[in-house]
Amino acid sequence: MSDYKGILVVGEIYDGKIRPVTFQLVSKARELADTLNTTLSVVLLGHNIGDMAREPIYYGADKVYVMDDQIFEPYVAEVYSRALTKFIGNLKPEIVLIPATHTGREYGPRISAALETGMTADCTDLVIKNGRFVQVRPAYGGNIMGEIITPNHRPQISTVRPNVFKTREPDRSRTGEIVQVKPEFDSMKVRTFIKEIVKTTVTGAKKLDEAKIIVSGGRGVGSKEGFEKLRELADLLGGAVGASRVAVDLGWMPKSAQVGQSGITVQPDLYIACGISGTIQHIVGMKDSKVIVAINKDPNAPIFNIADYGIVGDLHEVIPIFIEEIKKIKKK
Repeated sequence: MSDYKGILVVGEIYDGKIRPVTFQLVSKARELADTLNTTLSVVLLGHNIGDMAREPIYYGADKVYVMDDQIFEPYVAEVYSRALTKFIGNLKPEIVLIPATHTGREYGPRISAALETGMTADCTDLVIKNGRFVQVRPAYGGNIMGEIITPNHRPQISTVRPNVFKTREPDRSRTGEIVQVKPEFDSMKVRTFIKEIVKTTVTGAKKLDEAKIIVSGGRGVGSKEGFEKLRELADLLGGAVGASRVAVDLGWMPKSAQVGQSGITVQPDLYIACGISGTIQHIVGMKDSKVIVAINKDPNAPIFNIADYGIVGDLHEVIPIFIEEIKKIKKK
């Protein structure tokens, strides 16, 4: 295992831009690399990547490998996993970090299986303990946190949730190496081809894990219909709508909207919690929001312990007031 050295972050490009989760992973990986006294590399797959390749260097990468080929657009799991398996097998990094996005969760396990090594999915923390790489992730429905090590196989692969790590300030004076890499796999053996992409999300809708403003609802919203006012408020603010696990379990909101330990971790500029009591499972997923506003009828609700601003009241009375006041401001 002594042949394996360094940390590799697999970057993610979407709609012609590097997704924020890439810079979050690079920022954390820089800390880990400094602790282990090793190097940090990033690999980017896509088409017409161009100057984007320099961006990870500003956040801490020493070297960026670029696989620029038309075959990577649009995304196909089979293509990504084959190209990355060959690349990682040749590079031999000690640690590989992959974003736990829809795509990362798809190709990550394929790579670990092909390389016959372990992979810890959906990590919420990464630490070095006694010189060992420790991967932390929720288990048993988010009720406990497990610490996982991979002592006997390399590379050690982790998929990491977006927004669990803060992004460091970019240093645009920082320099690093950019290496062009030709994808190594037999394209004739690829069995999957994309004929058409049909987007099922609403045009213009914000990605929850990238939204700057989130309006979230819990049991206190009362019904599926109750979320309509939250959507109206979110639209006025240019934000997205989230939900607690209870609201999702009750069928009021889809799983993709769930914020918390067993859902999505978010770091918006403004998080408005409506009718959410504030269980630890939910708080873990939104506690790093810059400003938290809580609306709840129960003055003893735990959510008020972390809120910057708290309103004790009925959200069905408070939210319409918010909406009307914002409309007045927008008219001026």
